Amino acid sequence: MQDPQHTYRLLADTVLLLHFAVVVFVVGGLVAVCVGNVKNWRWVNSPVFRLAHVTAIAIAVAQAWLGQLCPLTILESWLREQAGEAAYAASFIEHWVQRVLYYEAPLWALALAYSVFGSLVVATWWYFPPRKFSRHRHASGA
Repeated sequence: MQDPQHTYRLLADTVLLLHFAVVVFVVGGLVAVCVGNVKNWRWVNSPVFRLAHVTAIAIAVAQAWLGQLCPLTILESWLREQAGEAAYAASFIEHWVQRVLYYEAPLWALALAYSVFGSLVVATWWYFPPRKFSRHRHASGA
């Protein structure tokens, strides 16, 4: 039988990695849209990809301006408490991923940074518009 604290710790690490993946998607998505349009990658203008991308940054901007923590941060913290971890105790995954993902800054600075980044995402939506949704795929496109 596995120790429940170990299970909570593993789940917390999984949430942390998921959170990191979301951040990579948001930041990397903007880079992919810009580079992909220069290199004619059709997938970067997929309506599903672009809508998911703009929605992800819109949620982050709204949370920052409302002074709310990300639900993934809240879930991870709760899981770590259930694991009985002290505030600064960290697993290998947590230690390294948190150094990249979390940083200390006043809330207004985070809200401003998210807003500027969100504005860049909106600008790319205008400058490199997504393809229109269609029911039929063209045989010539990837």
